[in-house]
Amino acid sequence: MEAKELEKCIDEFGTEIYRFCIKLCMDKANAEDLYQQTFLKALESDIKLDWAQNPKALFFSVAHNLWKSDQRKNARRAAIAPCNHLDEESGKELYSDINVEEQVFRQELIRQTNEIIEGMPEKFRIPLILYYLFELPVEQIAQTVNKPPGTIKSRLFKGRSLIKKRLEESGYGKQEL
Repeated sequence: MEAKELEKCIDEFGTEIYRFCIKLCMDKANAEDLYQQTFLKALESDIKLDWAQNPKALFFSVAHNLWKSDQRKNARRAAIAPCNHLDEESGKELYSDINVEEQVFRQELIRQTNEIIEGMPEKFRIPLILYYLFELPVEQIAQTVNKPPGTIKSRLFKGRSLIKKRLEESGYGKQEL
């Protein structure tokens, strides 16, 4: 891939790729590394982009594969010498709104849903992120993770069911009389 073509890709959908990297890594520093590695790998490769075939899916796929490779490497290292991670600071700010109580409730629901999604197995988490956050169609998600579209639909359904079940277990959706 040529540098000018890569620059156009970064301008077109670099922000979405970066957000995807953050959702995969759940850590800003690692996400930045993954983002850079994704575009570096594209620059070093012989890939010819076909703009009619949605090249954004290609970059999602490259980022996902690099992340999976890194996860495997970290798992091998952890098996040899375990390492403890410090808790990340959760600096989420509330947006000023007229109804503060509703805003606080909404932020808590979002936080709780994000925790549920982050705790899910990768096979459910990745399709949910690509479908709801990046609004990719099922066919592109299937292409990105190398699974049939039916499998993606099934994992989206099971992922939504898990989220609903865990939210109901924590009391969401119960009406007080």
